[in-house]
Amino acid sequence: MADRTVENSSEEVPEIPEMLENVLLFALDEAKEKMEEGAELVPFTTLVVKENLFIESHPGDSSEECYNLAQHTVEGARGADAYAFCYDGYVETDDGTKDVIIAEGGVPGAEDGYAVGYLYTVDDEGGYTFEEEAAYIGEAPNFMAKLKSGVDYGEDEIDEKYLTEVDEDPSAGIDTDGE
Repeated sequence: MADRTVENSSEEVPEIPEMLENVLLFALDEAKEKMEEGAELVPFTTLVVKENLFIESHPGDSSEECYNLAQHTVEGARGADAYAFCYDGYVETDDGTKDVIIAEGGVPGAEDGYAVGYLYTVDDEGGYTFEEEAAYIGEAPNFMAKLKSGVDYGEDEIDEKYLTEVDEDPSAGIDTDGE
C-alpha cells in the first residue's frame, strides 16, 4: 500500500489517547510478526469493542481498494472505542525513502486520527530488522470521526453486532482499559 499519503507538518508528537495508542502498537506488532514469519502483510483493521479486539483483513487489487474496504468496515463499527488500520508502506525522510509498517487510527468523534510506524530494513537474505520504538508519522484521516463512543450504544446493540462473531479471544496481548 505504498501510495497512501499521511502528512506531518509538526515536529511535536501529540498526546494520543491511551486506548488508541495501545491498539496502534498492537496492530504494528501483529504486522511485524507476520512479516518476520515470511507471510504477506495484507492490510488489516483492528477494532476495540468493549473488552474485545476484532481483526479483519482488507485484501484488494490496489491501495485505494484496501483503504476503501478498511474505511467501510470502521465507519460501520457501532460501539467501537478505537481502531487501527495497518499496512506496509514507506516514508520520505531527510535521509531518503524508508520502508515502514504503518498503523493509522482514531477514536469516535475525534476530527483527526494518528499514524505511527516501525521503520525497517531488509537484508540480502530477506530478513527484516525493525526499529525498536514506533515513530510518530503524522495526522491521518479518522474513519471514526462521525461515530459515537461505545458508551453511547446499548449493550444489546453492541452484543448483537460483535459478540456473536467471536470464536476466540482476539484481545490477548492488548490492554483496552488502560491498566
